[in-house]
Amino acid sequence: MAQVFGNLITNSLRYTPENGKIILGVYRQDTDLVLSVKDTGSGISHESLPPLFYHFYQVETARIDANESGPGLAIAKSVVEAHAGTISAESEVGHGTILKITFPISRK
Repeated sequence: MAQVFGNLITNSLRYTPENGKIILGVYRQDTDLVLSVKDTGSGISHESLPPLFYHFYQVETARIDANESGPGLAIAKSVVEAHAGTISAESEVGHGTILKITFPISRK
């Protein structure tokens, strides 16, 4: 899970301008624990959100770094799902992105 959080934060740092903000959040929503990474970066188009977690999918050519291979979010999704969680993204071009990891809270 440390790699997952590191990946989400690294992505936010990569696409957020120097004076932008990255906000990490943890909160309870009904019976779930939600961890979020919100940034004020360049954002992602609505069309690019559904395949965002596919292996080797890259959002836009303007966002591609020559050193990136693209599987980071797909691997993050696999790890989160292996821990009974889900991962999702909300975004608006020019206004940033919110990545959320949700885990059910079990009561024993």
